Amino acid sequence: MRLKDLVLGWFGTRHTVAERSAKERFWDAQTYLVIGNSAQMPFPRLTYLGLKANQKTVFAIDPGSGLTEGDRAFADLKSFSGISDRPEKIDAAILELPNSETAQWVSLLADFGVKKVWIHQDTETPQALQAAKERDVEVFTGTCAVMYLNSSFPHSFHRCIMKMTRRY
Repeated sequence: MRLKDLVLGWFGTRHTVAERSAKERFWDAQTYLVIGNSAQMPFPRLTYLGLKANQKTVFAIDPGSGLTEGDRAFADLKSFSGISDRPEKIDAAILELPNSETAQWVSLLADFGVKKVWIHQDTETPQALQAAKERDVEVFTGTCAVMYLNSSFPHSFHRCIMKMTRRY
């Protein structure tokens, strides 16, 4: 890797759309579901807030809580489907929940029509990846969602390391 590339990567220079990775383009969508289970582990509030800060339409699904950052959190996709102001299409979903729930959620999201799913690092399972493959869902794994949404430390440092190792 050239020094210029390292320096540009460090300072987070934006690239053209063609030069951006598929993981970077995932965040170009407009409407997201952020799915967690606060009864089992902390809700992914940094992901949720990062999307809101980037002017995205974002909905929380959390069977463990009725509220996320003061917004309504839906217990499941069925309760989300029942709201009158629900958008016609959800562009993408982010899963940050226990490994034991990941495959089920990938299948549920596919049945709901979501074709892009981000599975938070270290929570992907062979069953979840197989469910995505069988249902033609584009899945993103292996990295933390927050480093794409938040420019503060430690996420900026994490992003720099991932860029230098070409895993961004």
